[in-house]
This record gives sequence, structure tokens and C-alpha cells, in this order.
Amino acid sequence: SAPRCHVNKRLLDVRVLKGEPAELSCTVSKDEVTGTWFKDGLKLTSMDGLFFEKEGLVHKLIINKVEDIHAGKYRFEGGDTKTEASVFVEDPPQVDKVLLKNLASVPTVAKAGQNVKMKIPFEGRLPIRAMWLKDKMELVNDTRIRVDKTETFTMLSISSSERKDSGDYKVRLKNDSGVLEINLKLVVTDKPQPPAGPIKIVESSANDITIQWKPPKDDGGKPVQSYIVERQQVGKNDWVTLGETPKSCTTFTTNEVEQDTSYYFRVRAVNAEGTSDALESDEVKAVSKASPGAPDPPEIVSASRDAIMISWKAPRKTGSSRIVGYIVQKRKKGTMTWLPVNNMPIADKKLKMTNLKKGLQYEFRVAAVNAAGVGDASEPSQPVFARDSMKSPGRVQDLKVSSSDSTSVTLTWKRPEAKDGSDVKGYEVEMRSSNNLNWTKCNTLPIEVTTYTVKGLQAKEMYFLRVRALNDSGPGEAAEVEACIKDAPPVVSPRLLIDDTVKSFLVIKAGNTIRVNIPFEASPDPVVTWLKDGLPLSNRATINTKDGTIQLVIGAAEFTDSGTYTVELQNGLGKKETFSFQVQVTDIPQSPGPIQLEENVPNTVTVTWEPSASEKWESNLYYTVLKRESQKGLWHVVGDLIYNNKFTFTQLIPGRDYYFRVVAKNSLGASGPSETVQPWSIRKPKAEFQVKPQKYRGVNQNQPPRFLVPLKPHVVTTGSECHMSCAVAGHPPPKITWYKDSRDLSNDAAYFCTNDFGVCSLVVLGVTKHDEGEYMVEATNELGRAFSKAFLTIKG
Repeated sequence: SAPRCHVNKRLLDVRVLKGEPAELSCTVSKDEVTGTWFKDGLKLTSMDGLFFEKEGLVHKLIINKVEDIHAGKYRFEGGDTKTEASVFVEDPPQVDKVLLKNLASVPTVAKAGQNVKMKIPFEGRLPIRAMWLKDKMELVNDTRIRVDKTETFTMLSISSSERKDSGDYKVRLKNDSGVLEINLKLVVTDKPQPPAGPIKIVESSANDITIQWKPPKDDGGKPVQSYIVERQQVGKNDWVTLGETPKSCTTFTTNEVEQDTSYYFRVRAVNAEGTSDALESDEVKAVSKASPGAPDPPEIVSASRDAIMISWKAPRKTGSSRIVGYIVQKRKKGTMTWLPVNNMPIADKKLKMTNLKKGLQYEFRVAAVNAAGVGDASEPSQPVFARDSMKSPGRVQDLKVSSSDSTSVTLTWKRPEAKDGSDVKGYEVEMRSSNNLNWTKCNTLPIEVTTYTVKGLQAKEMYFLRVRALNDSGPGEAAEVEACIKDAPPVVSPRLLIDDTVKSFLVIKAGNTIRVNIPFEASPDPVVTWLKDGLPLSNRATINTKDGTIQLVIGAAEFTDSGTYTVELQNGLGKKETFSFQVQVTDIPQSPGPIQLEENVPNTVTVTWEPSASEKWESNLYYTVLKRESQKGLWHVVGDLIYNNKFTFTQLIPGRDYYFRVVAKNSLGASGPSETVQPWSIRKPKAEFQVKPQKYRGVNQNQPPRFLVPLKPHVVTTGSECHMSCAVAGHPPPKITWYKDSRDLSNDAAYFCTNDFGVCSLVVLGVTKHDEGEYMVEATNELGRAFSKAFLTIKG
């Protein structure tokens, strides 16, 4: 007999975006095999957009542009060979690219009070869930905000917009093929807030008053253009406009005041949208004239035969107006006559005097000047000779190298002995390398402390360093020390040492501390950058980098701390190393709202309740419904893993009292219960004598099971929720059983199955890679059996 044909390369499953081309190919062992293609058991023929190719041993089925109808199971048969594979059509949400670019770059701008509408048209496989978020919180309908959604667009409407509506918005579109997130920005402009207070009185004299304020905390979304300043005399009703200042000036001086008269001042901010409310001052009085008090005695800064320099401080009592300058006087030691050094007030608080006689001893005093005149003079300074210092400072003591590395040396020393160092004014440091005879100064100004770090040195090089004390006569004798620079440590590219102790997803209870430690290696130490959702961290976060560990600490976690955190390491090699992890801040849910009971269908009760307030920040929250049949009986679970706010209980016994309880749950635990107060019951029907008429033997209505809507293949991401459904008909109503890879799921708590009047659903919560596989729903009654299959694929 002729050798049998077999498949060398089987068909493989194909996952493809809607609108993209797809190709199925297999290879057989004999060239003369023609082959036939089937889809879902039906033979295929060439048609528009679908055709077959044969190239030697390779058989191909090509789809030019994949649509939803092309999803399914394909089979190739040739001779005595057969191979199968599935085509999965992914159709994630999509938004026009030009619109996306405009939304990201151009904010929506509205004036306060206007109605705002932001509309996002989209395409993709239905159903598409649309969610609007602001500051990580989902927006829900209230008196001003409304979220609308159709099968082609979603729209956010805000009536009578306010400044607080400004900010970054996000639209999240999600279906079973993927998620699309769109970022938008809304700017609501308004008149500015009042300037920030309080109004400070910078100066108050008999002739003028100067006030000062701060810019408004909120400029209304448009820059402040100017400030309007007004004044009201105490006891009068009229406000007088004094003037207008530019936006950069937050002080104003008026000379339209009268001595010993009190006033109120107020300031308004102006932008393109209008004028703010006023910031008003306390009562301000234009006082009578008062000259400044006496300063402390001036100090001698330096003295030589050619010049003496003195300095002083402002007096503690400045009088009724600001100080405009100082008058300095001098006298020879032992005389009574003070002579002026300057005729016009000087603004500086130091003065160098040169018209002195060599060898004489002088004293100096200072008086402050303001609008009221010259104040009292200070006490005399210490007497000082107009002559050069005769002795240089002594040599510094105990000069040594306290630490060093590959590029720097730190020196420490002690002052010269008391007899040689009482007039030391500072120190200078010099250095030279072993192959250079010239000394180089390391500091331009005298060093006041007794330690100094010399930087920018070469590794493995010998250096000589010396230190001199300085006084008015110049530098003293040098102390010298040697230093050998260490070899530079090897350069190591930054690398994060991620192990089992570093988690990529953290669930933190609100109020607890977020603490993350990430080990790393790098040489030299890298620059560490932290981001949250692509932006710098808040001031509440504390960052430490020490001993090869990067630490992030956020005390008392808040819901707004949820998000994606990224740490980036970079050093001189130019290589970056990054790591991202998710933080979810949550808490035990709050209790659901009040419960309502209704008998919408005879002999059933529909339990509805107000949602828990925790739904705003907890995405994985669900509800459990319990019942008991007496006021002190035991509670029994009748419904679990409920993701809406409604549950129907069908096993009611007429005449019996029922109590119901609802609790909200998440990964941390359960909320307090919301309970019914009054018992619920349905009346027990009274027995009535009836004559049963003879039944009409009509047409037999019994039908075997059949699927009106079959299961469809699903592609979902790890951690999300999968909802598979189909529709079944038949009489008597068929019994429904779900299977995964031929395993009965009826008693598996990980799967939640429902059957509402023939609409059968299977919910898989928080899918993992283990949930991938073939799912089958079986419908049976006394007349027959039907089944439908679909494949669940897990991404990521």
C-alpha cells in the first residue's frame, strides 16, 4: 500500500487585531494532497477577503482584513490528515489619533460659571466600559457632574464650572480585548482670590505709610495684571483709590496722610477675568515724628598706619520711619571734642577712614538718621592706634589629614598658641604635587574654621599641603603635611538587586506606613530619582540611600498614595537602571447603605441597598447577602461575590419571617453589616376547593436544549475580571453545567455561575495564567443535550 500522509507542521492559534491581516498555515508530507479548509465545522470556499494558497507541501488560508465573523475554530483536512487551530479577534477600544494628540496637548478652557462638555468618541468591541477619573478618583453623577455613555462615545458634563474643577482628567475605556487610557486637562478661569494677608505695615511715619501684602494663592487661572490700593479714614464711610501697582510690586507707599490720624487700607488683585474681593488691613496710625535710638558702640575691624575700618549694627529703636543712613564722628583719646567724619548720611554700616595721624589713638561713635532727623549717638568704641601690627601670628598646631579618598583630602588643625594667636583673623591653605615646586592657594578668602577639604586631586598621586594663620600684618609661619591619594575604586554600572523581598505589588492599609527597601550596587554612588505616576514624589515621602539600599518611606498612607512608583539609578557611565512597582492603599470597606425589599416576582424578594462609600476608592469591592428566619436565629449566606447593589432570593416559604443583612468585602476584610429592621414575609395562600377542569391535550411544547447565543472566545489581562455568557432555550428548562478542560466547575468557589431565565454567565475574578484554557457550558433536559465551547486566553 502507498505510504500515509501526515502533518509535518500543525496549525497554530492566531491572535490578531481587528482590521489586520491573518494567516493560517500547515505543512504536510506529500505534495499531491489538495486539502480542504473548514470553519466551525463548515467547509470554506474562496470569497472576498479570504483565499487559499498551496506552495509545495505548505497549505495556507489568508484573511486580508480580520473581522469579528472570522473568529472561530479552523480545520484543515487533506487525505487522511487533519489539524485544527483557533483565530482570536482582538478589538480593543480605539480613539482617533488626531483627537488623542489634541486632547493631550491642548487643554479645555472655560470661564467659571460656564457649562463644560468633554466628549470622547470611540470604537471597539462592545460592551466597552467607560470610566472618568480626576485625581485618581472615579467621577460619579451628582448635582453638577454627569457622565454619559453610548456605544459610540462617552461624555463628561459639568454645569456651572468652578475653579476646583480645573485639573488633570483621565478616561479609561475597557473591553475584553484591552484598556485605553486618555489624559485630558481642564482649565477653569475666574477672577483671582484676594491677595494673601495679612497686610503688613512696613513703615508708618508722620509723612507717609508703606504697606505690603502677598500675591493671591489662586490667580484664577490667568496671571495677575495689577493691584488696586484703597484707603479709608477711620470714622468716615468713603474709600479713596490711592493708585495701582504692577503685578511684580506688592508694596505701596502713600504720603497722603495726616499726623496722628488712623486709616484702613485694602488691596484687590486684577486679572483678565475681573477684580478680586478686597484684603483689608487693621487700623493704621500715622504717628508723630520720632528720631531713632542710639546704636551699640562700633567695633574695630582693622587698623594700620594708613587707615582704620569700623563697623556697627542698626539701633534697636528705629523711630517712626525707616533709617536712611548714619553719621560717624571721631575724637582723639583723652579729648572731649567730637569731629564729623562724614557730612552726608551713609547707607552702609561700615566705614574706612584714612585722614588719621600715624601713632595717635582714636575713638569713634555713630548716630542713625531717619525722616525725623539725627538720633542719639552711640557710646564710644574701644580706643585704637593708627599704626601697623608689629607681630605676625604663630604657627598652627596639630596639622593632620583627617580623611581622604580618590579625589580629595580633608585637613584639620588647631589655633596657634594663645600668645601668638590672639589676633588671628583666619587661615590660608596651599598645595603642590610631588612633581611641582610651585605652591597654589586653595582658598581666595580667609578660612574662619580649623578644617578644610582640598578637592579635585588625582588618584595615586603624592601632594604636599601647608596652612598659615592670618592677621592684620599678614600670614604667619606655615605648617606642612604630606598626603598620598588613594586609588579610585572600580567603576560599576548601577544595578538594582531585585529579589523575593522586593514586591512588585503592595497592598497597604490606609494609615499604615509605606516602607520599601531596594538593594543596589554601583560605583561611584548613583543619582537616584523617584517618580510616582511619572511625576515627582510629594513632600510627605522620605528618601534615603545608604549602604547599598534605597529606601522609600511614606508615613500614614492616604488613598491618593496609590499608584505606580518608579526608581531610576544613573551614574557617570550613562547607563540607567529602573524598577517600577504598584502600591494600592485600601482599607476595610465602609458599611453599605440602607436596605430595601421588594416582591417584584411572586414568591421572591429582591434585596437592594445603597452602595458602600468605599466603592469610590476600592475597585475589587463586592457584597455578601445573608438571611435568617427569626430575630435570634443564625445568619446564612445566600449570595456572595455580588458586584452590583441588587440580589434576588427565590427560595421563600410563604408565611415565614425573614431578616436580611448585607456586608461589603475586599482583600482586607468585611465591613459592618447593614440590616433590615422589620421582618419580611409573604402571605400563605388559603386552601380553596376547586374543581379541576379536564386539561386540554394540545401541542407538545417540550423541546430539547439549544443555544440561541453561543460562547465566544475571550482575551483578558492578568488580574482583571472575565465575564463569559451565552443564551440557552429548551423545555423543560435545561440544567446548566460549566466545565474547564473537562473539569466540572459546579463546586469550585473560584468561579461564580448564574442562570437568569436562560442567560447563563460565568464570572472569573482576578484571572491568572492558570485560568487559561477551554471552557464548555452543557445544557441537558429529558429530551436531549447541547453544549458550546470557547477558549480563554490570558495576556501579561
